[in-house]
Amino acid sequence: MAEKISAADVKALRDRTGAGMMDCKQALEEAGGDVDEAIGILRKRGAASAAKRSARGTGEGLIASYVHETGRKGSLVEVQCETDFVARNEDFQAFCRGVALTVTAYSPPYLDRASVPPADVEKEREIVAEMTRTSMQGKPDSVVDKAVEGRLDKWFAEKCLMEKQYVPDDSKTVEQMRTELVGKIGENIQVRRFMRMELGG
Repeated sequence: MAEKISAADVKALRDRTGAGMMDCKQALEEAGGDVDEAIGILRKRGAASAAKRSARGTGEGLIASYVHETGRKGSLVEVQCETDFVARNEDFQAFCRGVALTVTAYSPPYLDRASVPPADVEKEREIVAEMTRTSMQGKPDSVVDKAVEGRLDKWFAEKCLMEKQYVPDDSKTVEQMRTELVGKIGENIQVRRFMRMELGG
């Protein structure tokens, strides 16, 4: 017989994840009361929800800003959503501010992998491949190729905003936070562009 899920358990999971009450209840039931497993289920559903909504138009949103307390550096970001109702949502606004803070902290040159010029990717691939072949001499080509891809993934993570750790919650990337927010709010949300400034830069 399935374990009975209490209202307190559901509320505790909602407080931790921000997901809807029914979603939390279903996830807990599916996980047999295991909270960590339920969180994993909610994250997977959020990712699926984000993928489904990614084709929907985003004509609303916010320009958010962050200026460091020294006043010497800051950033502007444009984050889009589907409706002005969501643009006024506290969670959406907090995400926008968090993205601006992340841009200021890391100063990434690109938004995501798709925005990196192909010539830059190829140049980095050549450098990484040469270094990897030298350091892994005698290893099978399949092992070397896998190592090259792994090193390229690290390079993208250094260069792309969406793969940076989201500063207000550094256990997740900006993309993971965006995906979870889409699952929670139920609208397509996209970080469109950003600009970072530093005094004298």
